[in-house]
Parts: sequence; C-alpha cells; structure tokens
Amino acid sequence: MTFAGIRPTRFWPAAIQPSDEMRVGIIGAGQLGQMLGFAARDLGIECCFLDPSPAPPAAACGPVVQRPFDDPAALAEMAADCDVITYEFENVPVAALREIQDRVPVRPSTAALHQAQDRLHEKQLFAELGIPVPAYRQVDSRNDLNTAVADLGFPLVVKTRRLGYDGKGQFVIRSSDDIEKAWRVLREQPLIAEQWVPFDFEVSAIGVRDTSGNVRIYPLSRNVHKNGILHTSIAPVVAPELSDVAAGYLKGLLDHLDYLGVLALELFVVEDQLLANEFAPRVHNSGHWTIEGAVTSQFENHLRAIVGFAAGSTDSRGHAGMINLIGAIDPAVRALEQGTLHDYGKEPRSGRKLGHVTVVSESAGERDRLLDIIAKTVTQSTRAHGSSP
Repeated sequence: MTFAGIRPTRFWPAAIQPSDEMRVGIIGAGQLGQMLGFAARDLGIECCFLDPSPAPPAAACGPVVQRPFDDPAALAEMAADCDVITYEFENVPVAALREIQDRVPVRPSTAALHQAQDRLHEKQLFAELGIPVPAYRQVDSRNDLNTAVADLGFPLVVKTRRLGYDGKGQFVIRSSDDIEKAWRVLREQPLIAEQWVPFDFEVSAIGVRDTSGNVRIYPLSRNVHKNGILHTSIAPVVAPELSDVAAGYLKGLLDHLDYLGVLALELFVVEDQLLANEFAPRVHNSGHWTIEGAVTSQFENHLRAIVGFAAGSTDSRGHAGMINLIGAIDPAVRALEQGTLHDYGKEPRSGRKLGHVTVVSESAGERDRLLDIIAKTVTQSTRAHGSSP
C-alpha cells in the first residue's frame, strides 16, 4: 500500500507560474483543509488556516490561528495577510465573511454559501433552475408537521434547515407514532420535511468553474452511505444519459451562482430520473478519489479556480474507488498491499472520519475486487455510528 503525504514536484509553464507571495486563507483546518493544503504546496501556494480545534489535521500544511470561525480580529488579520479566502465546510457564519469580503476576495461567494446553508433556500434555488427534487414542505410548527405528514405520507424525513451533516439533524418518521418524538427532538429549529425517495442509488456530480467562466466536470461518482455517513464512492458511473443530465444541472447551478471553485451536487437516481438532494459549495468527500484517480484533483482545481488559474483537466485516470475509514484505523489497514491510504492524523473516535483508502484500476471489475478486499479489513476494524434518531 502507498501512503499519502509525500507530494511530487510540480512544474508549470511560465505563463502560470504561481507567485511566491500567493497566500490563501482557509476557514477550517480539518481533513478537507489538509488536502487543500497539500495541493497548495504542489502549486507553490502558501496556506494559513482559522480553526479553534487544538490539533487540526491541516496544521501539517500551514499555520493555524486557533480562534473561533467568526472571530472578527482573526478574520481581519486573515483578510490583511491573504490574497483570497476560501472555506472547507459550509457552516461558516456568512455574516462574518461579509464583514471582510470588501477587503479580500471570498471564493466561493458568500451568496453561494448562504444558499447552501439553508435546505429550504436550496430547494427553492433548485426549483428556480428547473432541477427536480423530492416533494417537500416547510415546517415551522407542529401543525405544519401534521400537514407535511398528510401531504407526503409515510415514511418521510424531517431535517433541520441548517447545520446538519453526516446524518445529524434528521429524523425518519415511519408511522404516526414517530410524529411527536420527531417534533420533540427537532422542534427548536426551523425544519423541512422531505418525501422519502425509494432511490436506486446515489450519485454526486462534482465540477469546477474558474474566473474565465470555464466549467469542467468530473466523471459521475456513485456513493454508498452507512448510518448516514459516506462509506464508499466509485467513479466513473457508466451511464452516459445520467451523466449528461447531471452535468447540465451542475453547470446551470455554477453559472447561475457566478461560482468560483469546486461544487458538489448530490443526486438520487430513481429509475431514469435524477432528483437533487443538496449541494456543497466546497470540495467534497465523494471526490477524494480524484487525488489519485483524476488528471487534476478536486483540491488542486479548487485552488486553481479561486486564485485565477485556468481549471485543469477533470478526466479520470482509470476506474477509481474510495472507502472512508470511520472510528479507527486498524494496523491491518496499514498493512494492506492495495490502494493509497490517506491518514488525516485525527484521534480515534466513534463515528469520526479518520482517513480513506483509494484504488485506481484499469477496469471496473479489478477496482471492485480491490475495494472488496479493503472493505473486509475496514469493516473488521472500524465502527460507524451515525447520529440519526
């Protein structure tokens, strides 16, 4: 098995040689920040991070200011010291970023971030762009919840409109007995109720848009979740019709938002139809395979787009797959001869993403064979506990 951490030297044509003084400020210093930091090193770009955690993964890539994400003084310092600001997760306070966006470019924009932070706004945006979604209802009261149940039927999913991820902030109502419990658990926050979709499988369309308005889209990824947390992703999905439709939805979203950087659109496949679930205005877990499996990784392309370089090729290098390592990384995983291990350097904890393993093969069959070998080791040594009620 190969290990992530040593990055190859990159050579650039003189026309796009990065400046020695180019500095990117990243809000958040988790594993996505770490992978952005490694990609920045390859591009000759310096990164600094803002994150209150005592030992975040991205500390391996650059200095971390250990202050709250909305700390005005820390953000002002970052605005003064950096050429551009980006973020690695979508729960960054929009108001705090708006305070500095006149002093330094914030990319992707706070407008895109605002849309992604509220599931109701997100659904309304999809409707505006003609992107189909499962039926849903806004829920602001117990009566609203009763109406949603009557309209959508059982089962349905009630979600907080803000701050949910990896299965958090969600409740599946399967019968009338669950209604009161769901309301008791979630009622203190604005909610949305969504129709339960008996989908065939889930996919994510990931693309990048640069400052020239050029859009490049990665091959479609097929995703499997366990307990609300992404378990595996494989790419490419060999379904040209689905890929074309997903690419059209993604491009429409990127252009409408006048977007800069990488964006991921999560979709349900229901027979021959695609229904949008949500979008993430950032690099995405289901695109980790691009580090080894694409000509230009999602992390490099995000950086290229936000600093003004042309987006790189999103072509795949073969058939790629990724398995998340949740809760623990057993020594048996490190001893595997297949794949590339990315260890984020986190302390083990139930339900926590600690790393991932990727494989790239010449055929889908060989990729799946290798993933099966790795999965048998992973499932013996990790414990994924979601937070869904």
